Amino acid sequence: MGRPVTQTIKASEARQTFSQLLNRAVRGEARVVVEKSGIPVAAIISARDLEWLQRYEEEREQDFKILEEFGAAFKDESPAEIERQVTKAISEARAKSRKRTARSA
Repeated sequence: MGRPVTQTIKASEARQTFSQLLNRAVRGEARVVVEKSGIPVAAIISARDLEWLQRYEEEREQDFKILEEFGAAFKDESPAEIERQVTKAISEARAKSRKRTARSA
């Protein structure tokens, strides 16, 4: 099965064809964006898509927590000092990598 198409329809049309739209979403054929006065206000998606979206949001939230924790560890450092330390760490890692490569050659 391919990727569902995204269809945009007016709210009035969605009311009239709701059952058909649900069936298309359940079968993974379509994701439907419902517009009111030309503004997207809702979407009809499969439960599977909703589960994926919720999992994605949870993972994203965890990723941002990690970034916030990492940032907190450097809150008292100036951006210039952080950049200097990162540049130094990258240079050291590259030097180690070159040594390993030279030894194995």
